[in-house]
Amino acid sequence: MTTNALLQIALYCALLALLVKPLGGYMARVYEGEARFAMRVLGPLERLVYRVVRVDPGEEMTWKTYALAAMAFNIAGLLFVYLLARVQGSLPLNPAGLGAVAPDVAFNTAVSFASNTNWQSYGGETTLSYLTQMIGLTVQNFVSAATGMAILIALVRGFSRKSASTLGSFWVDLTRTTLYILLPLAIVGAIFLVSQGVVQTFGPFASGALVEAVKDPAGNTVTQQVFGVGPAASQIIIKQLGTNGGGFFNVNSAHPFENPTPLSNFVEMFSLLIIPAALCYTFGKMIGDTRQGWALLAAMFVIFLPLLWLCVTQEQAGNPALAGLPIDQAASAIHSGGNMEGKEVRFGITNSALWATATTAASNGSVNAMHDSFTPLGGLVPMWLMQLGEVIFGGAGSGLYGILVFAIVAVFIAGLMVGRTPEYLGKKIEAYEMKMASLVILVPPALVLVATAIACVTDAGQRGVANPSAHGFSEILYAFSSQANNNGSAFAGLTANTPFYDTLGAICMFGARYWLIVPVLAIAGSLVKKKSVPRSSGTLSTHDPLFVVMLVGVIIVVGALTFIPALALGPIVEHLMAHGS
Repeated sequence: MTTNALLQIALYCALLALLVKPLGGYMARVYEGEARFAMRVLGPLERLVYRVVRVDPGEEMTWKTYALAAMAFNIAGLLFVYLLARVQGSLPLNPAGLGAVAPDVAFNTAVSFASNTNWQSYGGETTLSYLTQMIGLTVQNFVSAATGMAILIALVRGFSRKSASTLGSFWVDLTRTTLYILLPLAIVGAIFLVSQGVVQTFGPFASGALVEAVKDPAGNTVTQQVFGVGPAASQIIIKQLGTNGGGFFNVNSAHPFENPTPLSNFVEMFSLLIIPAALCYTFGKMIGDTRQGWALLAAMFVIFLPLLWLCVTQEQAGNPALAGLPIDQAASAIHSGGNMEGKEVRFGITNSALWATATTAASNGSVNAMHDSFTPLGGLVPMWLMQLGEVIFGGAGSGLYGILVFAIVAVFIAGLMVGRTPEYLGKKIEAYEMKMASLVILVPPALVLVATAIACVTDAGQRGVANPSAHGFSEILYAFSSQANNNGSAFAGLTANTPFYDTLGAICMFGARYWLIVPVLAIAGSLVKKKSVPRSSGTLSTHDPLFVVMLVGVIIVVGALTFIPALALGPIVEHLMAHGS
């Protein structure tokens, strides 16, 4: 790894760690109703929202009511996006005259954005109108992220409250997350992106003269190139902050109108992880012990940094297929070296690999390079980060409640080792919590592996594979790993815009999001009723390096045991073949 790469990664991680405490502390004050300045400014708007939707902010919910409210709200949003896409041809703000979206694509897109996945089997600027992108997709970028953060806060209250029966109000948590956290950050971020050149307009598509005329497939002479534009900046910033990932344009943040400069690239890449990282501190503040939050953040970095190193070094090493050709793949002062296929010259290998690692760690899925063109082991990194359950930072809220479930499993295993009833944060972990935790951990891998197997053995699944052998299998495995873990990135190369992949992918996205929310809330509902167990000499410390190592071990072992056989058929064997093994 070059010195330049080390400096860029160090700067990124240092700034991330520096902002965890102030942002995390602010979010804790928001959820506890103590963000006084923000509530003086935005409080009237919050109260107006409650009056309009006829919600009593003082009425709290049991876990079942909380789950029902979250499910009803998200399904309503899903249906709205589906209907909007189906009738967009008859609606305004459609200067390109785009027609109705096909039923299977509309269904896949609606489930994708409602579930915080943002998988896109369509070309954004050539499929969806400005109106659909704004009030359909951008709105879902806000509320799907807010839903994940609300579920997390309900789980945190399960740990922090003693002998209670309620977890707060979903409507209050959703509203405060949107108004006090996501919206202010998005406004500031969108203004910054516009200053960098990201487009934000309701005007029609632009055009420019070609330097040299060309012939289209019908033999007609083409002298003008059309450039898609639109209200992009407002969608781009929340796709990053909310760990959504769906781009306004087809090539996402590799497009110069989405990501025009190295500075915009850094800010967008930084926005991927800041909320998931800061929520660790929020968790610690709300339970009254910030060491617990720092321990979880440390566990995330312990896994993230070695995988980032692997991705960068594999891409910097270059493509072995070009080794015998007169091509310089060594990094130098005037040449980035390495495997530049599928990467932007503006950003280079380090920023491309850092983005790929961060976006799959964060359940985001946006890209500034094409993952399908990574080396086999370079591409294995983003794939395995998703397969670990999107708990290494993970989605906004969902990543932290995912790693908390792994922490519950870790303390349960530790309890079995010493013959003591396991405890976590003063709450006993018993059979019910373990059953629910098992669902959270096992549902995504089951969806990934079953869907991959179906695609591999059916004609409909095989027809989408353009690359034979191990890489084609990797493309299928990556696609369902992405959808069944609510990430949204793709290996490309796979023709996924078919009724088969749209429908099966939508089922995976829906199951991975909502089959996990219910058991997480069930755990919260069980924990909130329990009394706090006093610490004793036999209580396992859950904020020291030993627990961090134990937690990391549980996450990796579960991921390794589940997916190593599948990875061996894809990127691992492809790496061996590329090196002549």
